[in-house]
Amino acid sequence: MPLIDPDIRKAETLPSRFYTDSATFEQVRLGFSGNWHFAAHLSQLEEFNVIPLQHLEGLLREPLLLTKGEHTRCISNVCTHRGMLVANEPCKTSVLQCPYHGRTFGLDGCFRNMPEFEQVEGFPSAADDLAEFPLAEWMGLLFSTLDGTDCERWLAPLTERIGWMPVADFMHDPSRDREYEIDANWALYVDNYLEGFHIPFVHGDLHDMLDYDGYRTELFEGGVLQVGKAREGEPSFDLPESSPDHGENVAAYYYWLFPGLMLNFYPWGLSVNIVVPISVERTKIVYHGYVWDSSKLGQGAGGDLDKVEAEDQFVVEATQRGVNSRAYERGRYSPTRETGVHHFHRLLTRPDDSN
Repeated sequence: MPLIDPDIRKAETLPSRFYTDSATFEQVRLGFSGNWHFAAHLSQLEEFNVIPLQHLEGLLREPLLLTKGEHTRCISNVCTHRGMLVANEPCKTSVLQCPYHGRTFGLDGCFRNMPEFEQVEGFPSAADDLAEFPLAEWMGLLFSTLDGTDCERWLAPLTERIGWMPVADFMHDPSRDREYEIDANWALYVDNYLEGFHIPFVHGDLHDMLDYDGYRTELFEGGVLQVGKAREGEPSFDLPESSPDHGENVAAYYYWLFPGLMLNFYPWGLSVNIVVPISVERTKIVYHGYVWDSSKLGQGAGGDLDKVEAEDQFVVEATQRGVNSRAYERGRYSPTRETGVHHFHRLLTRPDDSN
């Protein structure tokens, strides 16, 4: 994969085969194991203390389970007997039991019991416990990885900017959860998210609420922040003096964290978008909603996310059809409006990756 010129004024976008070639898709996806990924918010563990992380299985090809006993853990969801999934739905329980042959485990993943195994020699052993995976918490949000390191450094730009926000107190609202499947490459969905350039042309209602001229994009090592400024009279954050943006009418903080996590903060709370690649031209988008101030729901930039999502799906799916054309190979970037897309493409093609 060709590198992207660091000078956006000279750079060309990713070649079309990145979005259409199955081998390239698989190669890039293998690298996801080295990244941290969103698992859940702590409030989700108040109703259920066992949560299968199906979106992470899609991202990492590894069935994982979030459990809350004495400690909160991320453990394997694969029974050590014959490989059956231990839990298929969220539940509240004190013991994990495989539904296939009844093997049981504690919430810490340790083997408890197995019927009809009295004559097995050298059993049980450590190999009969469920494997444990790294788990990190940031302000009530839980993240896991297979091979990643230094989650705190990854999230440091968020702490510096919105550390004043009581994210740990947000409450999960299942009515705001959504799943969509779209006919497009996962990276096209990210491309679209990372620029406000299209807002006047695609999102008419959103454009009426945001100050397009004040919309800005900021880059950091592992991601991008887009700050949406509210037009006069439109809902915005009541920013404390400790905020770097104190005195500004901020309608939304749109964070993207490599490779496909979006954390969208609005005055009412947080909408999480998780981009899950299915195939080279098929992607699942998982939404979770966490409410801070319910009186502000339905207002401002985060007021009608379903409509915005439908508009984005239309343009991303049409773009997928376009990049399959023999008439298209690569484009150029707007130096004023597409710095986030340029940054993403450089991360995808950096030499230290396997891409």
